[in-house]
Amino acid sequence: MALVAGVDSSTQSCKVTIRDADTGAVVREGRASHPDGTSVDPRHWWDALGTAVADAGGLADVGAVAIAGQQHGMVALDADGHVVRDALLWNDVRSADAAAQMVDELGREAWVARTGLVPVASFTGTKLRWLRDAEAANAARVAAVALPHDWLSWRLRGYGPADESPLGPDLDALATDASDASGTAYWDPVRREYDAELFELALGRPLRVAGSEPSPDTVVVPRVVLHDEAMGTLDNDVPLPNGATAPSGLVVGAGLGDNAGAALGLGLGPGDVAVSLGTSGTVFGVTDAEVRDPSGTVAGFADGGGSRLPIVTTLNAARVLEVIGGLLGVDHDALGALALQAPAGADGLVLVPYFVGERTPNRPDATASLLGMTPATTDRAHLARAAVEGMLCALADGLAAVEDTGVTVERLLLIGGAARNDAVRVVAAQVFGRDVIVPEAGEYVAAGAAKQAAWALTGALPTWATDSTTVPADPHPAVLAQYRGAAR
Repeated sequence: MALVAGVDSSTQSCKVTIRDADTGAVVREGRASHPDGTSVDPRHWWDALGTAVADAGGLADVGAVAIAGQQHGMVALDADGHVVRDALLWNDVRSADAAAQMVDELGREAWVARTGLVPVASFTGTKLRWLRDAEAANAARVAAVALPHDWLSWRLRGYGPADESPLGPDLDALATDASDASGTAYWDPVRREYDAELFELALGRPLRVAGSEPSPDTVVVPRVVLHDEAMGTLDNDVPLPNGATAPSGLVVGAGLGDNAGAALGLGLGPGDVAVSLGTSGTVFGVTDAEVRDPSGTVAGFADGGGSRLPIVTTLNAARVLEVIGGLLGVDHDALGALALQAPAGADGLVLVPYFVGERTPNRPDATASLLGMTPATTDRAHLARAAVEGMLCALADGLAAVEDTGVTVERLLLIGGAARNDAVRVVAAQVFGRDVIVPEAGEYVAAGAAKQAAWALTGALPTWATDSTTVPADPHPAVLAQYRGAAR
């Protein structure tokens, strides 16, 4: 039995799943937590990877590994391979003004034509502009810019600061994949190459792709590895934190962004769209067509298999249930039970759930609002119902935006921790107005990374079966109309 490992290095934690490369059966798993915050020292991710690998029983019998990571995070390195400053994560909104400036400088249409997206605070390029303007001394030290999965893969392959890694700070060994590169705002998913002018617009210095001819005052960006290729194979054992080891001969796959990883893990193809309910929320599908949305609502990322991944991202999804559940003193299950005690539409009570600002719509400074309070609606059940509906209505707007780009929705899948909640499933079928397919609970980002590892190891993308249940459509269009009226 050939074994492969998939890693999901998310905002909250690092998860490692070790699977049979042929069947996808889970052999063992491990996990470690990440610190809270929107600005994090990447060494915490490295420590967590070692802990999660050890928790999963190690990699001694594993043939290949691939890492999927949270997208957009800015990992800036100096010439010695040290991290220049804490990484700004995708949910750090301090670069909102920088994003607005960059949009004004080129215009929305030009950005969409060149990158498939319109800059917002989440994207790496806007964080580089912020660094240039807010921390000039740090910006001057930057010798390379990577993303979370790039940096972790680099460290896993034995590179890093000389006193911490066997192969030292070879910045030309940095590599990434198309899905993650497409979320930087300086990579063109049509030409499938970096846009050097846009990188220089962001940081104020020219880029050089890792492995190309060195030139003065350039900043290294990772070379882009094809989705079915490997970054490399380990020539020697690489020590990981907390006693784990990456063994000699281990194949390291290209890796990918977390949403592309989930799409690959679910086996999505054209006509499939997934709604993911983590702390944040995403709506994404797979299409072979070029995606252009000048409004910036839908980003036209690359996927993990050579196609496109149109995606809408919100900052507030399961976070909404956590906040309201905390207010009511109940967990997610009890919150769902309360929600089902109130009618669809919560008798006019609407929660607009912008608790930490919002990315879609682009309102980084927004706050949440509760509207329609009356003596009849201001009780626990109505508030719980409004929370579930507010979370899902925001994502229903995202689904509509994806459809507006020409993506056909033949199957709608609901995934993520909150998808396990019965009330969320019921309300989803009402708000989306279509059958909702709920795959069995699983770590689909890590599963996608494991599939990619198997692809790099065997030369063929495996097909792994996934069980699911279907919640029949129960259209309640008035619920979404009520939410849209409140969220204007």
